[in-house]
Amino acid sequence: MSADQNFLSLLTGSFATPAAENPTVVMMEAAYRHHGLQARYINCDVPREALGDAVRGARAMGWIGFNCSIPHKVAVIRHLDGLGQSAALMGAVNCVVVRDGKLIGENTDGKGFVAGVERLTDPAGKRMVLFGAGGAARAIAVEMALAGVRHVTVVNRGEADGRSLVDLLNDRVRPSAAGDFTATFVRWEGDHAVAADTDIVVNATPVGLFPDVDARLNLDVASLRPGMIAVDVIPNPPRTRFVRDAERRGCRVIDGLAMLVGQGRIAVRYWTGIDPDEEVMRRALLDVFGEPAQA
Repeated sequence: MSADQNFLSLLTGSFATPAAENPTVVMMEAAYRHHGLQARYINCDVPREALGDAVRGARAMGWIGFNCSIPHKVAVIRHLDGLGQSAALMGAVNCVVVRDGKLIGENTDGKGFVAGVERLTDPAGKRMVLFGAGGAARAIAVEMALAGVRHVTVVNRGEADGRSLVDLLNDRVRPSAAGDFTATFVRWEGDHAVAADTDIVVNATPVGLFPDVDARLNLDVASLRPGMIAVDVIPNPPRTRFVRDAERRGCRVIDGLAMLVGQGRIAVRYWTGIDPDEEVMRRALLDVFGEPAQA
């Protein structure tokens, strides 16, 4: 063995259940290979009752970080040493980073979303309509408020969840927001018509997720206007019906791969200090999902 040989890999991965359909490993290992990193991303199916053991195991084995997905994004917090700003505000963690020997919980979902939007526009001063009030919606709303969005309208069928998100935004996030920020709740009934002054429209629901690829979001498509930015968080298929409908109305669109790749890029940077090539990561996912349909 020569002096420069090293057979020890940097270890990262994901804790979730179920985990078999999580494609994150594909794009992460593609990034590691592209940048010549001796690192591995291990997709782990961790049941609820074993989460603490998994975190302790990651500590013991010297993992440099890991992701958490459903159902561990909240439960993992009690096993960590601290939280980043946005993770503390939303009370959810999807990315754990080792800093000075401590496990620090971050939330990169919303950061990945913001990065995608910033390629098309500065979020500052914009008005956003957000369909859904689950974990993805919370991450998006918090990070967009911190990025300077002026107003968020949360459209959700369940009033309790919708109002809970709006209360979080107005009570906890607004003092830290980058601008003059407010949020309101609208109960989702029938086909919701987007207000004419809306800048950004977001589907943060599972509507359109494989295999139900023809599912239609209850949205008045005629209310979408040229110049609006329409964003879907669903990565599979990349071109959902919502994305295609919005494109036909003249909207600028961002597909769900943007958020998935964006949050993965941030995680790699947190863990390794390298800012990976997003196109390499996106191409790896398209190789799995297939090229997006153009119609």
